[in-house]
Amino acid sequence: MEVSLRQVTKENYEAVCELDVLKEQEEYVACNMWSLVESMFNEGHENRAIYLGEEVVGFFMWVLETTEKMSIWRFMIDQKFQQKGIGRKALHLAINEIKSTDGITEIEICYNPKNPVAKSFYFSFGFCEVGMDEDDEDMLAVIKL
Repeated sequence: MEVSLRQVTKENYEAVCELDVLKEQEEYVACNMWSLVESMFNEGHENRAIYLGEEVVGFFMWVLETTEKMSIWRFMIDQKFQQKGIGRKALHLAINEIKSTDGITEIEICYNPKNPVAKSFYFSFGFCEVGMDEDDEDMLAVIKL
């Protein structure tokens, strides 16, 4: 089945909100419902539902930080669909969509530095670590376009 990214709409937002990660991943992933609310009241936030065929299986949110930098703030795949290559395909689609935004020269993502799986995953896409965030909690990594 094909992986695609689609706008979050009134037809699919409930499915996005019902997605869950594994218990041990909960501390690394923000609540999708909160993310949708946050994006409704802040400019520059883009949401995408990740689909496998016609089923919602994940969620993205990215934010225009500056005219040159886009940051991926949220990225999750439902626990039932992990370890199937869906996240890899979805991130590839997201990066390509972000790259098509006029003026963007950098894509940033952050992750918990205690999560070696995330580090390896993002590194495989060309993200390079640039240091800890301002709260000294998450590792920042970027792709220069």
